[in-house]
Amino acid sequence: MIQALPEGVRVRLLHSVYGDPRAAAELVALLSDRQSAGLDPLPTEPALLAPQLLRALRAEIRSLPDDTRLLLLLAAADQYPVTTHAFARAVTAARLDTRPLERAETAGVAHFGTGGVVFRDTWTRIAAYESGSPADRRDVHRLLARVLHGDGESPWRSWHRGAGALGPSARLVAELRGAADKARRTGQPALARALLERAATLCPDPAERSRLVTRAAADAWQAGDGDRARRLVADGTADDALSGLLALRSGNATEAFDALLGAVAHRARTGGRNDSPDGEGAPGDFPDGEGRRSDSRDGEGTPGDSSCGEGTRSDSSDGERAPSDSRDAEGTPSDSSDEERAPSDSSGGAPGDSSDGGVTSGDRRASFDPAAHLLARATEAAVYTGDLRRCREAARVAERLGVASPGTLGGLAAAFEGRYEDARDLLQAAAGRCGPGGDPTLLVHAGIAALMLGDNTRAATATLRAAASARARGATGVQAQAMEFRAYADFWTGRPQAGRAAATEALHQAYATGQDNGACHLQAALAMFAAITGDADVCRERAAAARSYALARGLGLPAALAQWALAFLDLTDGRFAGAAARLRALAGFGPGHGHRAIRHLATPHYVEAAVRTGDTRIARAAHADYHRWATVVRSPDDLALSARCRALLAPGEEAVEHYRAALALHARGTRDFERARTELLFGSALRRLRHRTEARDRLHSALEAFDHFGAPHCAARARAELRALGAPAAPTHSADPATRLTAQQLLVARMVAEGATNREIAARLALSPRTIDHHLRGVFTRLGIRSRIDLVRLIAGSEVP
Repeated sequence: MIQALPEGVRVRLLHSVYGDPRAAAELVALLSDRQSAGLDPLPTEPALLAPQLLRALRAEIRSLPDDTRLLLLLAAADQYPVTTHAFARAVTAARLDTRPLERAETAGVAHFGTGGVVFRDTWTRIAAYESGSPADRRDVHRLLARVLHGDGESPWRSWHRGAGALGPSARLVAELRGAADKARRTGQPALARALLERAATLCPDPAERSRLVTRAAADAWQAGDGDRARRLVADGTADDALSGLLALRSGNATEAFDALLGAVAHRARTGGRNDSPDGEGAPGDFPDGEGRRSDSRDGEGTPGDSSCGEGTRSDSSDGERAPSDSRDAEGTPSDSSDEERAPSDSSGGAPGDSSDGGVTSGDRRASFDPAAHLLARATEAAVYTGDLRRCREAARVAERLGVASPGTLGGLAAAFEGRYEDARDLLQAAAGRCGPGGDPTLLVHAGIAALMLGDNTRAATATLRAAASARARGATGVQAQAMEFRAYADFWTGRPQAGRAAATEALHQAYATGQDNGACHLQAALAMFAAITGDADVCRERAAAARSYALARGLGLPAALAQWALAFLDLTDGRFAGAAARLRALAGFGPGHGHRAIRHLATPHYVEAAVRTGDTRIARAAHADYHRWATVVRSPDDLALSARCRALLAPGEEAVEHYRAALALHARGTRDFERARTELLFGSALRRLRHRTEARDRLHSALEAFDHFGAPHCAARARAELRALGAPAAPTHSADPATRLTAQQLLVARMVAEGATNREIAARLALSPRTIDHHLRGVFTRLGIRSRIDLVRLIAGSEVP
């Protein structure tokens, strides 16, 4: 039955039951029709998830001796739902004998080791806790609270004090609320959520209780617990900011924009005053100072900051690591003070290095601007809808209210109005704020801005850093969102295999955290990767899933990306009329019907398809606008594609020089896949013009590149052109690399063989390291090798003079 559920519901269901197939089978039968369809949140309490399984496990626990059950209860209270690692100290303080745990080990329930008690599985641990009487539970929580007396352990001590309370207490509510603030500032929103939920249970004031629940909902969302957040928000106070955030990631994008813009106006009217009772940012905002003003430079770099211009790879392992499980509000007490404790990952592991760029919590609060942060989220909503007119609307509202606008908002609004120079300057400022450890939301915006500017290296760096920073702050949801935009850079730079793997992992994370809108975007990205690799069935399946979901929720961005993927598949398979029709549809306005940014990015493909069908009038108009933008932003990649468009539109021999100009510009850029497509088109044009020798070289180069990228259908077109030329379908390699490389490539290869680094070669040849890297990739492709060591061996073996 579980396989019949929608993919997102299936992933969330398995996540909610900790992957236990017994609990999953039981929960499927308990779901309502709306829950099965993904319209209502899934249950979050164990008794509602798998009551029969829990009942059986509780009976098993209760069959054990009393002293064994007491130790199991103490261990479970130390681990569930908040992990505090205080069991050993509690046993010592109470002078308990741990030998009765041998009975639990004999029964296969748990075993006792150096790290404490290890339960058979998560459900057994939950059963051990719930099998205790309310009085016994309160007693063990009070015992654990007594032994957590370190300065850095106050949030966990407060948790146990709250769990051990008998009834309402305003004093405990204040303590728990303060503990939640500290947990949030140290990157542990799951712990903050648990503390606030307990505070709400103990709160005697109904209005205050409702506000605590709303704040807990925001923390739950931050921690990646989407179902719990949606359940809590229904019980809390109405809040446009939180409602807008939930709609942005899992609802209707147009409604999200309206709610978030309304929240901006409200925050601006109140002078940025925080309405939530905890004093740490309005519900729905990122709570640890991530709403800094857009001109803040707390570890975020400055406009044009070279820290992300070269796209260092040091962040890649962080940005692509699998997310940790944050369903239980787990945290690890440390001995450092609460105010100085560094953020840890969402599972609450040992303290890590600070990711805040040296900004203290007090500084963060001083620079926190809820209205500016909400405006950034409203910008995202406008981007997702595809109706970029809303960006202009938001920019006017911000100007009227005196709210600092993010560079992406101003840049998109200016681009929509045709003010390309202004758009470039604003987007460059936004793209420059991508230093490591910065605000995850601003880093995502830096990635979006970099993509619009054609700077794929910076886009990849910014999005990877956004994911790493979000993980450090416990903001699980932002990790998946960052990888949505990383996919575009992977597509352009010809990394379909790596891009597909990263997008698949992010898709699972988006579903698990209840971000179905983000999952839809990733489905469309996976459709594009399938189009590149020629997997037509997967492309159509992913695109259909993305478009079906997107059109129902006004998501123009994923709908347009899926449409582009289908058009690209048509284009590379020679169905030019179908490709042109699909790409023309991207010009449509209205949420879900088109997307101006995607239409712009796809213009080179549209020109190619239109020329093939003889519809050059519209193609020339589309190219003119594309060329104007490329000229303004001065992106080598965009200029290269513009030159390719000019070549396609030019007659006969006139096209040759445009193709040569395009390849010269490609050499300075990073879009290697499009460079290979330019060589394919150039080779085809040369064949028709009877320039056989150069045509053969270009087509062989394109073929090798497509084989390297794993794009067999594109490689098939190159082989077909070679057959039409009467040349062998595979290049004939001589043993001498000198005959297979260009003069510049051979010079670079010799220097590498001598042991020179890319920077040293760049300095000697008066070129940029990026250009040297491009030449070296060309050397690897032409020689069929994958490492510098292989190159050294090949050069030495051939005795290149």
